[in-house]
Amino acid sequence: MDNPMLEAVRTLLKETFDGPEENASWYTEAKPGSGLFGTLEKLSAEDASIPVNGTTIAAQTDHTRYYLWVANYYLNEEEPKKDWDASWEITNVDKITWTQFNDELQQEYTKLLKKIDLLDSLDEQKSNCLLGVIAHSAYHLGSIRQMIKAIKV
Repeated sequence: MDNPMLEAVRTLLKETFDGPEENASWYTEAKPGSGLFGTLEKLSAEDASIPVNGTTIAAQTDHTRYYLWVANYYLNEEEPKKDWDASWEITNVDKITWTQFNDELQQEYTKLLKKIDLLDSLDEQKSNCLLGVIAHSAYHLGSIRQMIKAIKV
């Protein structure tokens, strides 16, 4: 990939989801496990189902997956049928569903990285989509980390 903007997008997405590399960070804690996947893997289904300020970590996780799903459609220059409210309806998850949510989040993230690798350049629509994914995912990573503090007190 020879496009500096696409390389930066990929770097920031990887930090958001996988965590920073080599004890260096652009905006998360500079330590292993501080990305979304490392944060979520420490949680049980019971933890993910505890309500905090009207939502759950399970809902935050599924909503983040849903946003990636929508972004993947946009990068294909397709318009998905969206139901944002449905992405917030999760209140309780069991162990199997919690594992499924995390797997599906990983799948959408992997799909997104593959799409980025196939891009040569960015138009305004794709730029907005990818920058939106970074901002949106980083926001939910922060929200989830704050919710964990609330449920672990």
